[in-house]
Amino acid sequence: MRVEEVEVIIHPDGRVEIQVFGAEGAKCLDITRDLEAALGNQIESRTMTADAVATVQEEVAAHEMAHTGRG
Repeated sequence: MRVEEVEVIIHPDGRVEIQVFGAEGAKCLDITRDLEAALGNQIESRTMTADAVATVQEEVAAHEMAHTGRG
């Protein structure tokens, strides 16, 4: 089981940066949802790591393969 870690950085200008480590695919969005809501859901930008994007692409490909029989 992977350990999931959330790092919150509060910048001097008031911006808040949230980084998630150890989460697979888009799970990081689930992990940060409540924190983002508590901070007012004012998201200026969102950057997914290369690992998260690759995992999501793999999940989509597996889903398509399972439902279409094509690979």
